[in-house]
Amino acid sequence: MTHTRYAFIKANWHADIVDRALDGFLDLIPAEQVDIYDVPGAFEMPLLARDLAQTGRYAAVACAAFVVDGGIYRHDFVAQAVVDGLMRAGLDSGVPVLSVSLTPHQYQETDHHNAIYRAHFVDKGREAARAALQITATRSKLAQAA
Repeated sequence: MTHTRYAFIKANWHADIVDRALDGFLDLIPAEQVDIYDVPGAFEMPLLARDLAQTGRYAAVACAAFVVDGGIYRHDFVAQAVVDGLMRAGLDSGVPVLSVSLTPHQYQETDHHNAIYRAHFVDKGREAARAALQITATRSKLAQAA
């Protein structure tokens, strides 16, 4: 019996927070069904997501990043480019590309904020896993009905 495979891309920037999304994802999807890829930052995710989706090996590709406000508004442009790129990767490849990319406006590198966002990324990783499972099931039903 073959298992459905999923790709999970995670940005290394703020890895202590971002990696928690993978933890949440793996709470619902067995690790042996997930191939994990690291990229330097959020901006590099869409290209790799498209490349992975186009291989035909994955039912869905999930991407996680934490784009913080460095005080120069660059985060707004990066976050928008990433979300647009991930959507385009999914539409161009025909494979769902899911985003666990968060851009908080009030983040400060404190123990308190880091704990909040680590926990939040676990929740968001679970949400991405549920979305991946649901879209995979729905697309499977569509394929069977055709």
